Amino acid sequence: MLTLAFHIQPVKATGTIYIRADGSIEGTANIQTADNVTYVLTANINDSIIVERNSIVIDGNGYTLQGTGSGTGIDLSGRTNVTVRNTQITGFDYGIYLATSSNNSISGNNITDSSYPIRLEWSSNNIISENKATNNWNEVALYWSSNNIISENNMTGNTNGGIRLSWSIYNMISGNNIANNWNEGIHLDDSPNNSISGNNITNNYFEGIGIYASSSNNTISRNIIEENGYGSLLSLLSSEGRGIWLSDSSDNLIYHNSFINNSNQVLGYGSTNNWDNGYPSGGNYWSDYNGTDFYNGLYQNETGTDGIGDKPYVIDADNRDNYPLMHQSQYVPIAGNLNLDGTIDISDAILAGLAFGSYPGHPRWNELADLNKDNVVDIFDVIILANNFGKYCT
Repeated sequence: MLTLAFHIQPVKATGTIYIRADGSIEGTANIQTADNVTYVLTANINDSIIVERNSIVIDGNGYTLQGTGSGTGIDLSGRTNVTVRNTQITGFDYGIYLATSSNNSISGNNITDSSYPIRLEWSSNNIISENKATNNWNEVALYWSSNNIISENNMTGNTNGGIRLSWSIYNMISGNNIANNWNEGIHLDDSPNNSISGNNITNNYFEGIGIYASSSNNTISRNIIEENGYGSLLSLLSSEGRGIWLSDSSDNLIYHNSFINNSNQVLGYGSTNNWDNGYPSGGNYWSDYNGTDFYNGLYQNETGTDGIGDKPYVIDADNRDNYPLMHQSQYVPIAGNLNLDGTIDISDAILAGLAFGSYPGHPRWNELADLNKDNVVDIFDVIILANNFGKYCT
């Protein structure tokens, strides 16, 4: 069973720190900059930071930003092209907060013991990657936000869940580890047209993915959805723990996922969705599927055993996977898939071209285009992308 750890250690706050629009720093000597572009923490700080300058890098350098249980750790309201990285953040209402903010990068931070580790409102085209969010009350949350990327983060042991989208569209959630959260792994509420792919969604105590209130036209693919719905008292009493829950949300495409030993693989009402991508692409792997795979000419162009079951997997009267997979679908990422659509193609090459020559804090910086992780997008990244051109993530 999950043990909730939400312990905020009180410390004496000395005030609010500002990085002003002119590049000056007010409120501490523990942040240094040599060029008014890269701001580096040189010791732990017991204050909040309000950022008023665009196109900068805030490097925590492994140091801790400690709160008192309220306020905001790093406030990026109204900011563009700001990178926040390598910072330990603990004990705030909002670890990192973005409102009407765009083209920012939040990467490599460790956020604990806060209400919201990261919260976005009315914000677009931000990248949230390779962060750890553990032992927080709420999820990494997006409200009224679009075209953001949430990738390769580790969200574990939070009370309400891992990731939440409310009234948010065209976001990509890819390659995250979302496990052992008390409520849900991922929650969508009034949020259509998002992509959820390649995530490990395991042992969340009520449900793996909850899709609510007219969240339609989402694509959910290549996720491992395993052992969800066994932990919370409510799910045990009601027998309604689930891998995916759908409420009044139809026309989602859900395929190439692995549903493994969830309390209920799928539950819901008022929803009719597409559970396969046709033949021969196939549908999902279901650990409780009892069909077989023989060559019997059931499908057009079938030439032998094809890895697809010979009878549908029936979810309910309105939902069925017509082409269930006989083996688990594993998501294997390939360097160069910058738009996270699963294929390395001309769209990715264009994104790499737009970011070419950029570095953290540069107006055109795209962290995902830095394929060799040397903090510059250059010819070496282009070579990696070119070598993988035409490949797809399986």
